[in-house]
Amino acid sequence: MDNLKLCESDYRFMTVIWENEPLPSGKLVELCNEKLGWKKATTYTTLKKLSEKGFAQNVDTIVTSLVPQEDVQAYASEHFVEHTFEGSLPKFLVSFLGDKKISEEEADELKRLIDQYKEG
Repeated sequence: MDNLKLCESDYRFMTVIWENEPLPSGKLVELCNEKLGWKKATTYTTLKKLSEKGFAQNVDTIVTSLVPQEDVQAYASEHFVEHTFEGSLPKFLVSFLGDKKISEEEADELKRLIDQYKEG
């Protein structure tokens, strides 16, 4: 799937699915009412739309995702850094951190991740 972009409400809806799948469609309606304040019709309309886009499916009243949450997050992150920071991860990190300080453990984890993804 080339376009894994979801608007905020669709992402929140998919999060309900990712956190509870597989789940009966009736349970999805209950959870969307509880977590998102949605009515039954809104839940089923959104499920139909995201099923047509290939994000979820409803087979025999059991709802599951077709796209892992990590794939959607990776697409959104890459898109955001590309369009907001001209693709520069260092610019993004400087902006994200701002005046915040990170712990020694967080710094070590970031260094480990950088080494893991370093070219060559």
